[in-house]
Amino acid sequence: MTSKHISETIDIRQLTAEDYLDLKESMVSAYADMEGSYWREPTIRRLIELFPEGQIAITVNDKVVGCALSIIVDYGKFGDEHTYEQITGYYTFSTHDPKGDVLYGIEVFVHPDYRGRRLARRLYDARKTLCERLNLRGIVAGGRIPNYLKYADEMSPRDYIEKVRDKEIYDPTLTFQFSNDFQVKKILKNYLPHDEASKGFATLLQWYNIYYEKDQDTIRYNKSTVRIGLVQWQMRDYGSLEGFMQQVEYFIDAVSDYGSDFVVFPELFNAPLMAEFSQLDAAGAIRGVAKYTEQLRDQFIQHAVSYNVNIICGSMPIVIDEALYNICYLCRRDGTHEEYIKMHPTPSEVYAWGVKGGDTLKAFDTDCGKIGIQICYDVEFPEPSRILSEQGMQILFVPFLTDTQHAFNRVKFCAQARAIENECYVAIAGCVGNLPKVNNMDLQYAQSAVFTPSDFAFPVTGVKADATTNTEMVVIADVDLVLLKELNAFGSVQTRKDMRRDLYEVKWKKTDKGN
Repeated sequence: MTSKHISETIDIRQLTAEDYLDLKESMVSAYADMEGSYWREPTIRRLIELFPEGQIAITVNDKVVGCALSIIVDYGKFGDEHTYEQITGYYTFSTHDPKGDVLYGIEVFVHPDYRGRRLARRLYDARKTLCERLNLRGIVAGGRIPNYLKYADEMSPRDYIEKVRDKEIYDPTLTFQFSNDFQVKKILKNYLPHDEASKGFATLLQWYNIYYEKDQDTIRYNKSTVRIGLVQWQMRDYGSLEGFMQQVEYFIDAVSDYGSDFVVFPELFNAPLMAEFSQLDAAGAIRGVAKYTEQLRDQFIQHAVSYNVNIICGSMPIVIDEALYNICYLCRRDGTHEEYIKMHPTPSEVYAWGVKGGDTLKAFDTDCGKIGIQICYDVEFPEPSRILSEQGMQILFVPFLTDTQHAFNRVKFCAQARAIENECYVAIAGCVGNLPKVNNMDLQYAQSAVFTPSDFAFPVTGVKADATTNTEMVVIADVDLVLLKELNAFGSVQTRKDMRRDLYEVKWKKTDKGN
């Protein structure tokens, strides 16, 4: 059995003035319900002269059977309330602005005899590619609703659009727009007054360019591929604070030599320093080691600058107004730093040490995108991670400290869940080894790893890289932030978009602190 289209050759290219006769024939046929609605030759020539890249033709056996015509506009000058005549400068295209921010679709059609070959989809894909290449915010167009005439006596345009979206009604134009990821921003009245089939109504359609970058600084910019270095830290006696910091600097040096953008240390990795206070009980020992925290922070700040790497400084105990907290510092390679205090201390932290939980939460800006930090037990609560995701978090860093495989698996499985539900990367770094002379820190169990969402662009296991269990080492992994944008817009499932916000929400209650 052979297809009737088997000998056809299909091509997409820029429209030329010489294509006009084919273009006119196809347009007259496409708009048979709107007699006389076709572009005149001088108008097409003018459009090609102004913006040749934006005029896209599709050919079958070298005959133009469809096209997509566009201009670039400064959309802020027009806003959402405009007519077709206004946006096109009354068909003169004087509104075309090469320095504008939106690709405006002024025409798209396919000859009726050539429909069913997905030619319009190819035109739309070519238009999207052009929008991305020109770094424009998106595509906007006014779309006809030609089947509305059949239902105008029964329902409003709004009800009609909702039924088309829900696939209860088929509209040859709007149904196609929905299938091509366009969103209806609003209903336009008198957009095309002579369009009787649409009763003068049109949908204002928008497609967002997820790759758009506004005013990119060519000196300091957010990278699309980010290299993460995880330190799986060995707990042992380092003899002194100087010996401890020598080991810290060794790992920072080693990870930075691989060109890493981040180096991540585990939770309470400075616990070996508690040996100095072994004569005290557990609560006294951890408060004793807290006196070194600000000194260690200052050294991390220096190392971040000198080794040109952002440092997630694991976590360390700190005393603030007589209360004990578990704090993590983000030390950026530009010399700035911020902090996050563990929100959920474990029952054993509260019982043995008297640790209190923090009450602030925010996503941090870095030169490699927006990041979040949670410490160990924090990641077992999905709500804070969702709040960070709503703030634009792309990578979640989780320093952790676990003593048994059960405890480790709670962190691991919850971290993987956070990666899937928030469409982000999650990097966890833990301690290994033992500290026989340190009270309440006897054993450690860890397998540091970088987790990904679960879709075709990512590893089938959802694990980008992981360490050997209970072995001192580093893990180096590259993560692609562009893949997150594509997942959010086009993923097999879209867990951020598909939240039933009409039924539930995750809301931060504190107003005087945090976000």
